[in-house]
Amino acid sequence: MFLCFSAFCQKNNVADLLIPEPVSVTSGTGDFIINNKTIIYVSSSDTSAKRVGEFLKERLSFVTGNAIPVKGISMKKTDENNIRLSLIKDATIGDEGYKLNVTRHEITIAANKPAGLFYGMQTLFQLMPKEIEEKQFKKDIKWDIPVCSITDYPRFGWRGLMFDVSRHFFTKDDVEQFIDQMVKYKYNLLHLHLTDDEGWRIEIKGLPRLTEVGAWNVKKVGYFGTFSPPTPDEPRNYGGFYTQDDIREIVKYAKDRFVNILPEIDVPGHSLAAVVSYPDLSCTPGADQYHVSSGEPIMDWSHGQPPIAMIDNTLCPANEKVYEFLDTVMTQVAQLFPFEYIHVGGDECPKNFWEKSDSVKALMQREGLKNMDEVQSYFEKRLEKIVESKGKKFMGWDEILQGGLAPNAAVMSWRGIDGGIAAAKMKHEVVMSPTDFAYLDYMQGDPIIEPHVYATLLLHKAYDFEPVPDGVDPKYILGGQGNLWTEQVYNMRHMEYMLWPRAMAIAEAVWTPKDKRNQWNDFATRVENQFPRFDEAQVKYAPSMYDPVFAVSKTDSNHIKIELSTQIEGLHIYYSFDNSFPDNFYPKYTSPLIPPKDAVMLKVITYRGNKPIGRMISMPIEELQKRADNNK
Repeated sequence: MFLCFSAFCQKNNVADLLIPEPVSVTSGTGDFIINNKTIIYVSSSDTSAKRVGEFLKERLSFVTGNAIPVKGISMKKTDENNIRLSLIKDATIGDEGYKLNVTRHEITIAANKPAGLFYGMQTLFQLMPKEIEEKQFKKDIKWDIPVCSITDYPRFGWRGLMFDVSRHFFTKDDVEQFIDQMVKYKYNLLHLHLTDDEGWRIEIKGLPRLTEVGAWNVKKVGYFGTFSPPTPDEPRNYGGFYTQDDIREIVKYAKDRFVNILPEIDVPGHSLAAVVSYPDLSCTPGADQYHVSSGEPIMDWSHGQPPIAMIDNTLCPANEKVYEFLDTVMTQVAQLFPFEYIHVGGDECPKNFWEKSDSVKALMQREGLKNMDEVQSYFEKRLEKIVESKGKKFMGWDEILQGGLAPNAAVMSWRGIDGGIAAAKMKHEVVMSPTDFAYLDYMQGDPIIEPHVYATLLLHKAYDFEPVPDGVDPKYILGGQGNLWTEQVYNMRHMEYMLWPRAMAIAEAVWTPKDKRNQWNDFATRVENQFPRFDEAQVKYAPSMYDPVFAVSKTDSNHIKIELSTQIEGLHIYYSFDNSFPDNFYPKYTSPLIPPKDAVMLKVITYRGNKPIGRMISMPIEELQKRADNNK
């Protein structure tokens, strides 16, 4: 695949520099050059519009070394080297759209609302040399921007990323860094997963044990879900939480960047941290002996979903104290987060302890509930009333469909798209975040080289994400989002590795018009053009798109047959079976391979031309044998 980072390429292939792809792009000839005469004009008295001008000033002044001023409205036609931000009235671009026009003498960004100016600024940054992402001033950079005209607006109003800060705690600064990265690709919704079995992360006044006890566990390293149970002498000092002042600061930081925050309080399952803090929220005797999970096995998944709980990690639907507790929590969450929705979880709720509970049996008899799904539905409907009493809309994972959906509930469809289809046909609002395309905690290449998780999602597959299924009225689909669960994500560097570049694919799915999204090779080129910018910003990303994809089967004579492919075009695969490290002087893969009789290792690497581009992968023949046997 041909890549170009030259000035010629920038002038003639402006669209190759941009993710998500705009609605329309027209390239011109020449460049606008930012220099010490450049002035930013904000043609509006709107506070948020002025803030966009200040963001632009701060970034350009820092990287160019020029003190670029921001001024008010200027009608002078003789001014040159100006960047103008203006609010207009144009029904075609909506509240978040913009028009960006670059000539040799002036740049204009026009939008109906300040959010559009902000997204136009993000596009402008992508048109600039990669050094715009630098963390320190660099001399001798020509700050040229190709002449072009862009009209752009989003396909969906809900363009989200979910950040699980419960399984591993991430600080306020980490969350703000996450916001900084997501807005570059025009995301406008941060879904914060604030509570789970591994930690309660938000201060609730009057319920101090939620953070004194529920926010802390024993640090374990290895594979989540397989850890040994913590011993009494292991310190429970791993974790943390956000004070309410922290939350206010995060919310303001996000709002300043036109990001809404969706808080999630995951109930009635995934509630061990709450139960440990307040055992009387449980139906089960002995809950006062429980501890916040550190990633040891607490659920049996061998029977599918819902799982069978080994300890009771649920809130008791038959206990009035639970609803009083939730009223307190939702009151404060509603006050802290101005966004119109509260996410209440509802997923993966085991019911085996409910089945043993006399209080739940009495509830079923009293309310005429026929099964455990209806018990959970009873819980969800009561919780919906609590959430709505706080002036908020109620949202949950697609399990809340089971047993009867609460009257006004919005559904986030994660177990594929079927839950979203069902909810939309019932005329409920839907956000699509299916595991098949949008789970960013999944491995992004072969398990032999990726950090181990239980499933794989290739960039190519993420790019195929379509938020509106066939036969569904689009007006019920709010949009879509990618979900980053953090069971195996301990730090920000690994978070970045899991997020990028797949979050670029999700960003494009929820911003770019559908009819422009069938060009994988074009998208792959644009992804690669982003990588140097990530290098400048010192943001980590996964190179997995360059690695070969293995497909293994058995021949008629019961030999292993190995087929190799690549996600992107123009790569060559070289291999060895003799335990040495192949390069482009080794055999090139051209047809399926049969391992030599006594071979123990297949090593492969991808090249573009004469340069290695993929990682060296060492694949044991024994592993290939297992895969072939499983594919019978």
